[in-house]
Amino acid sequence: MTLGRAEFMRLLPAAVGPFRAGPGGMVLEHRGQGRAWRIRLTPLPPFQLGPIPMERLQVDLDFEGYAPAEAEAFVEVFLRHYQRGGG
Repeated sequence: MTLGRAEFMRLLPAAVGPFRAGPGGMVLEHRGQGRAWRIRLTPLPPFQLGPIPMERLQVDLDFEGYAPAEAEAFVEVFLRHYQRGGG
């Protein structure tokens, strides 16, 4: 994702609902009803758009106890909240 951690965190509650941040705030997770999801954030070198550096994150999602269709639905909603306009 071409966004920094602050912007990612601002959008996250609407995308996933309640969550808990681990030490350092780079691992985010939610557990309940026999299943869990975890998001790991890894800063990447900035993308340089001409003279403008753009922050980037690698975002890894892990699921426990989710059926494949449930995990796909979660990812679809998650990605929709981070979509930006453009061509």
